[in-house]
Amino acid sequence: MDAVLKKYLPERAVESCLGLIQQTGVHLKIVNERVTRHGDYRKMPDGKHQITVNSSLNKYRFLITLVHEIAHLVAFEKYGRRIKPHGKEWKHTFQHLMLPFLRPDVFPTKLLPLLAKHFKNPKASSSTDAQLSVALKQFDEQHSEKSYVFELPLGSVFRLYNGKMYRKGNRRVKRYECVEMTTGRMYLFQPNAEVELIN
Repeated sequence: MDAVLKKYLPERAVESCLGLIQQTGVHLKIVNERVTRHGDYRKMPDGKHQITVNSSLNKYRFLITLVHEIAHLVAFEKYGRRIKPHGKEWKHTFQHLMLPFLRPDVFPTKLLPLLAKHFKNPKASSSTDAQLSVALKQFDEQHSEKSYVFELPLGSVFRLYNGKMYRKGNRRVKRYECVEMTTGRMYLFQPNAEVELIN
């Protein structure tokens, strides 16, 4: 397991993550990329715990995702299964588990202020924190040809991973109004949603 984790995590985080995995008895499965999520946690029918994390994540996003999912397990074990998946118990647990990693020998110095801000009130996904998401993307090995919704000119047409086409509209507080071309229905998009610009 040690050698596997070295491939996916920042070097100075491997030992602590291995400790968390052993402590919780969770089975970690590294899987091919899923577009809609970075990772997930589930309790298996046999009572064992399994976490999956996408293999395509850069090492910093992988670390955040792994600890995020372990926090689900720890929070459910401590507070019971009736808590909200991303409620205050999970947030407190995630903050507590993540704190030892928020240091310059684990994360690049320029990410630390963004991480500190994010972990004051962690979101259900680091991807919904637009600033942090854009900052983490620069460490991806494969630079995609995709654009962020916030970068696109007003009125431009873009395609999602599922093939659906949208036209970008106005910004509404934090998100953008975008109209699906075939149905005319309006959807709200996070500013850092990755899309393919058509025109």
